[in-house]
Amino acid sequence: MSGVSLERVTKSFGDVTVIPPLDLEIASREFVVLVGPSGCGKTTTLRMIAGLELPTTGTVRIGERDVTNLRPGLRNCSMVFQNYALYPHMTVAENIGYGMRVRGTPKSEIDAAVKDAARILNLDPYLDRRPKQLSGGQRQRVAIGRAIVRNPDVFLFDEPLSNLDAKLRIEMRTEIKSLHRRLQTTVVYVTHDQVEAMTMADRVVVMNGGRIEQAADPITLYERPRNLFVAAFIGAPSMNFIEGEIVRDGGLRFRAAGGVDILLPVNRSAAYEVALGEPVVAGIRPEHTVRGAGGTAEVTLQVRDIEPLGPHTLLIGALGEATFTAQVAASVRAAPDDRVTVPVDVEKMHIFRKATGDVIPVP
Repeated sequence: MSGVSLERVTKSFGDVTVIPPLDLEIASREFVVLVGPSGCGKTTTLRMIAGLELPTTGTVRIGERDVTNLRPGLRNCSMVFQNYALYPHMTVAENIGYGMRVRGTPKSEIDAAVKDAARILNLDPYLDRRPKQLSGGQRQRVAIGRAIVRNPDVFLFDEPLSNLDAKLRIEMRTEIKSLHRRLQTTVVYVTHDQVEAMTMADRVVVMNGGRIEQAADPITLYERPRNLFVAAFIGAPSMNFIEGEIVRDGGLRFRAAGGVDILLPVNRSAAYEVALGEPVVAGIRPEHTVRGAGGTAEVTLQVRDIEPLGPHTLLIGALGEATFTAQVAASVRAAPDDRVTVPVDVEKMHIFRKATGDVIPVP
């Protein structure tokens, strides 16, 4: 297998630059997910790897080959699209083997490759069916099968699960990840769904405005986001943000309008000293409104809405002047307009500089 390298790659459409200089290294056999909101440049980046878009400047390499100006068919990449792109008049077997037939591959080799792909993807019972006779998940497996038989250096997936219902998306996530383990391929996968990214990737690349905000394994992104954008994008429900400042009063405290006053951990004092008196933003995940081993603060939430989710309940309301969501035990009883005291695990709080959006790193 081959890795992928983007070196100072840019892309402009007329006077509009959608990808400023971008550097990205994807290791051989790595499963990398490009994630971000609509218009962040993730699909354009994928299309430049595939050769469907040529970079304005910079270099694209697959393995040791410079493929910057090679047409797609010479790059040895296989791409799976959002809309499946199957031929409706062909059977499953014919769709899977079509690319091999076009290249003049002997029929015996095509048949063997199609049967192998069908076995891997559990498509054996459907080889004689046409796409209209298949479910959405089965059609997507056919599209993946067509990619597998090419034996590519790199698999490229462009939001392949967007058209599936929630249950099928979960099943297909598992199948694609399992396929990656079996084939030991390099995968570049694009999605706007951060849950999809977190559950599938070896490494997640969070993009915004054509730039890479942070690239790391899923747990690192969740536990140590580099800035406000990553912190807000990763996690469901989203992280709570409260604007305030750090003050010294019997230790360092985070204070915000509306009576919010949280004593910060002693072991973070040296890190937070640098931001004394300047505007900051505290980040608290809803699931961290629990008592933690590292110390707990308590805040009072003015409840506006309740969302029971079975294993736990979300309380949505106001903390001072900020909107705040707390995840509490299902046994907690609350109603709109109640004032509820909830704990905050201060060891898992994040403090961001308001001026730059960057997190203040802690030990």
